[in-house]
Amino acid sequence: MKFLRFLGNEIVLGTLIAVLSVFTAIASYQGSIADSKQNESEVQAIQQLNDGNAEYLSANQFIVYDYTMYDGWYTTDSEDKAAYYEFNYSEQLQNAIAANPDEPFNTEYYDAMYTSAYDLWDQSDASSELAGQWDNRGDGLQLVMLIMALGLAFAAWASLLKEESNMRLLFAILAVITLVAGVITYLGVPAVA
Repeated sequence: MKFLRFLGNEIVLGTLIAVLSVFTAIASYQGSIADSKQNESEVQAIQQLNDGNAEYLSANQFIVYDYTMYDGWYTTDSEDKAAYYEFNYSEQLQNAIAANPDEPFNTEYYDAMYTSAYDLWDQSDASSELAGQWDNRGDGLQLVMLIMALGLAFAAWASLLKEESNMRLLFAILAVITLVAGVITYLGVPAVA
C-alpha cells in the first residue's frame, strides 16, 4: 500500500491533472475536426446526389429529343429534312447508330446518356461512406474525451483531499486507470481512409 501512496503526492496529482487536461483537449479538438469533416462530406454527398439527379433529368430530356429527331428522320420524305434531323442527333445517338444502325436505342446508348449522372451518384456514395468514417472517428474521440474528463475529475478531487486520506489515494488510482483506459481507447479510434 505504501508503494501506491506516491500517487497521492502533489506533484503526481498535478502531473495527472495536466496530462489528463491536455489529452482531453486534444481529443476534443480532434473530435471537432472529425465532426466538421463529417458535415463537409455529408454536404458534398447531398450536393453530388442532387447534381446527379439533375443530370439524370437532363439526360432524360436529351433522350426524348433524340427520339423526336430520330422519329422525324424516320418519317421524313425529304433528304434536306433527313439531314437536319441527323445533324441534331446527340453525339451518343450518332455513336449508337454507327455501332448498331438497326437498334440505336440500346443499353449502351442509355448508359452513355446517363454516364454523368452515374458518376455523380458514385461520388455521392463515396462521400457518404467518407462521412460515415468521420462519424465513427468522431464518436470514438468523444468516448476518449469522456474517459479523460472523468479521470480529470478524479485527479482534481484527489488533489482537494488531505494527503493522509484513503479517498485521495483511491481517486488518484482511478485517475491513473482512466488515463490508461483513455490512451487505449484513443489508440483504438478508427482512422479515416
